Amino acid sequence: MDVPRSPLTRSFNPLTTSMEKARPGSNLNPNSLSVEQMFTQIMTVVQKSNLDIAELRHECNELRQANATLERYIRENGIPINGQKSIGNMTAPPSPQLRTKSLFFAPIGPSALAVPSPLGDNNLSTRPFRKSVDIKDFWAVVPAGGAGTRLWPLSRESCPKFLLDLTLRGRSLIQATWDRLLPLTTHTRMMIVTGNAHSDAVRDQLPDLLPANLLAEPSPKESGAAIGLAAAVLCLRNPDAILGSFAADHMISGADAFLSAVSEAVATARYNHLVTIGIAPSHPATGFGYIRLGDNLEIPEAPNARIVSQFKEKPDAKTAASYLSTGNYRWNGGMFVVKAQFLMDLLKEYQPKLAEGLEQIALAWDDEISREKALREIWPTLPKIAIDHAVAEPAALEGKVAVIPATFGWDDVGDFTSLSEMLPAEINQPRILGDSSHVVTEQSAGGIIVPASGRLVACLGVDDLVIVDTHDALLVTTRARSQEVKRLVAKCREAGWKSTL
Repeated sequence: MDVPRSPLTRSFNPLTTSMEKARPGSNLNPNSLSVEQMFTQIMTVVQKSNLDIAELRHECNELRQANATLERYIRENGIPINGQKSIGNMTAPPSPQLRTKSLFFAPIGPSALAVPSPLGDNNLSTRPFRKSVDIKDFWAVVPAGGAGTRLWPLSRESCPKFLLDLTLRGRSLIQATWDRLLPLTTHTRMMIVTGNAHSDAVRDQLPDLLPANLLAEPSPKESGAAIGLAAAVLCLRNPDAILGSFAADHMISGADAFLSAVSEAVATARYNHLVTIGIAPSHPATGFGYIRLGDNLEIPEAPNARIVSQFKEKPDAKTAASYLSTGNYRWNGGMFVVKAQFLMDLLKEYQPKLAEGLEQIALAWDDEISREKALREIWPTLPKIAIDHAVAEPAALEGKVAVIPATFGWDDVGDFTSLSEMLPAEINQPRILGDSSHVVTEQSAGGIIVPASGRLVACLGVDDLVIVDTHDALLVTTRARSQEVKRLVAKCREAGWKSTL
């Protein structure tokens, strides 16, 4: 099969064309033309422009077809793309080796997530940070839970979004999180907390994770129990341990800014603070909680550390805009850094039943038979509560919570709108996650298409749609309503379609 060539294109400037028609020395002198003649001349130029534009569009279509043919040629002949055998496989492969740097930190060109802060964060102190440093007693804890229902049917209960490669870079979200945190610690101090249903997949994707550092929950209990369990186990293994909790399914850009923020958070946590990292908001989002900044703590090792004045629940649009106008608010990204023992002390104060149950489970953790018995008897009795509500919010009222205002790019990949904004796209074209040769569009702009079934997806004259085509379910909605996909999942469950969820 011959590899097709790309058709040649040429530039066209209607202003230059019209000037050529009326330049000095030509037969047409603009000063001697009547209004009718000038109008006729303008219409001639417009018609010529339309013909040239139509020709350019035809050439662009030929180029797209040539690219699609080239992709098929590469795929059919087994030629790897960026080191991958298939760009259509959404599930990330196991890690072939231990990497110390995430691919997401080294994009070609500016990162789509690296949004300059509108809040004057350029005034934050900058601290030099080495690319890799082993912070003493620091443990990276990664809660990996949830079904990612707002990304259904791409994300399922059996294969949630943290196990998926949503950027087609060959690394799943949990693998990218591992890569991101590894420069701060060693693989021996990386801990994953996940459900029993996903523990095997996590082991496959993170082969360097020590078996003893994989904590499997028998049932979902929110982040309070997940992070609390890690703290309870760490208190027995290393009484001086400082844990940093970072979600498995978030995306972050700006390696140096992230590592520097975590370094300051660890330094602040040593002074017996529960520390969170505040994300500089790029717009008045209504889907995130907010953190109100208080006074600077004057910690030498953490010059940007400030007390948390107050946590704010998800606001409406008007309130969110007012938060941004003050410059004193940050998004709550759900990242926490704290001494393991200090976190257990806070749990004992604010959630004594949860703390007691977790300590009993931790005491039995290293013996398999005792662990199974404790999980079977104690785990179902634990309160189901998020770490924010369990300790962060009440502790903030007593001045025990600090925040590091950060400038790195962050996204929780919470719906198809946020996912689409991370993908490249041509002007006036939808973004495509998967094999673009399975998508044909005409006069369809914006939105996102996921052709995961192998079938052709064709769109004509529709804009800003979300189309996710899998082998057993098809989702069609608009970007504006992508936050509501979770409701649709609930209705599918009620209608008896549990096997597709």
